[in-house]
Amino acid sequence: MTPLTETQKISIAVGVRQIWPPALAALIMAVIAQAIGQRTLQLGPASIVFFPMVWGLLLAGFLSLQRIKRVSLDFQKIANLFVGIAVSILIARLAFNIGPNLSLLISAGPALLLQELGNVFGSLLFALPLAVLLRMGRATIGATFSLDREPSFGMVREKYGSDSDQFRGVLAMYVFGTLFGALYITFLASFLVTTGWFDALALAMGAGIGSGSMMAAGTGVIVDAFPAMESEIMGVAAVANLLATIGGVYLGIYISLPLADRFYHFLTRKSRAAEVAQDTPDTENNLELVAQLEEAARPVTAPLWITVPIVFLVGLTTASIVGEGLSWSIVAGYAVLTALVLLSEALAWLTRRKIAAIVWVTTIGAYISSPWFAWSGPLGEVVGSVDLLSIATAVLTFAGLSLGKDADLLKSVGWKIIPVGLVSLTAAFLLSTIIAEFTLGLWG
Repeated sequence: MTPLTETQKISIAVGVRQIWPPALAALIMAVIAQAIGQRTLQLGPASIVFFPMVWGLLLAGFLSLQRIKRVSLDFQKIANLFVGIAVSILIARLAFNIGPNLSLLISAGPALLLQELGNVFGSLLFALPLAVLLRMGRATIGATFSLDREPSFGMVREKYGSDSDQFRGVLAMYVFGTLFGALYITFLASFLVTTGWFDALALAMGAGIGSGSMMAAGTGVIVDAFPAMESEIMGVAAVANLLATIGGVYLGIYISLPLADRFYHFLTRKSRAAEVAQDTPDTENNLELVAQLEEAARPVTAPLWITVPIVFLVGLTTASIVGEGLSWSIVAGYAVLTALVLLSEALAWLTRRKIAAIVWVTTIGAYISSPWFAWSGPLGEVVGSVDLLSIATAVLTFAGLSLGKDADLLKSVGWKIIPVGLVSLTAAFLLSTIIAEFTLGLWG
């Protein structure tokens, strides 16, 4: 199949009339999801937690994928416009968790620093080849380059866009981790504890893989096995988890994501050559097919003065539900986050994207929330009033509304994300624990 030309990819600007239907749908579904709240499914000694963001994704995805009264392709593309802004606000909120803990990270020992390599390379080395073997396509890159949860959205969106196969891979892995990550880490940690192979602190470091729920599940098992070391285990796991979140942004965007892209293309070079060889003149001259491809590939655009306030309103509403009412603190917190996102986008544009917006937003957010910034106290207080998971609800609701246009890709991923996800979690946890065990033996 011949690639689309730049002329064929010219974007279409949309107006207010086209924007309000997906905006209103996102607002309604995010409110419903947040109102449903957190629900827990008990499975013997373990459990699966369904957060509001899962309900938002399911509700919005159902609307986008249903065939009774189909939503238009433009509706889904407009919803996708909001995803990028919402992800940036989520990353900005995460950055405010970094500053107050910078001194703790500086004092972290070599074992804590080096074990992060397990998080970076565990999934890349083991889960990516499996995903290629299962023919997950370019979604493989997004699903296997990192386990750093929310920041992964920002990294992939920055490099490939929120309308890419790679971004859908992140989404699939995120949903898998949300639904089954904590449950699986519970079983994995239980097994590793009973083997007696690893020190309790090494296991605690392995549990800090960038997810709060997974860390809590893993450390709960470890503490149960080593009750006398509870404070050490919880402290070490918390620092390791923070390192995974912070270091994952820089290592991910500059190392693991480019490596995953190259590794994927290396492993699929023969199959891609075969696909090119199979293209026929008849396919290339099928005007109807080419027209459909042009329409599907052509992006839509909208001015920031329309899209940013919509994301602001949806996020403010979900945060207010969590906070049991709208407050000036929440409004001010969202205003600070939005301003930080706009500043980071401007700086990325000025540097011609050589320094990505996610790097700017993470670095600036960490600095202005640190003790070294004069106004860190007031800023941290207002931003802290914005619940992190309420932003995730907005992100996944917007993402769900755009899923219909990717139905074929989702079908192709389907069940494959389960073995890939299990291998990814196992590799990251186990490799981090092995590295921590080795470095603890050297430095104590």
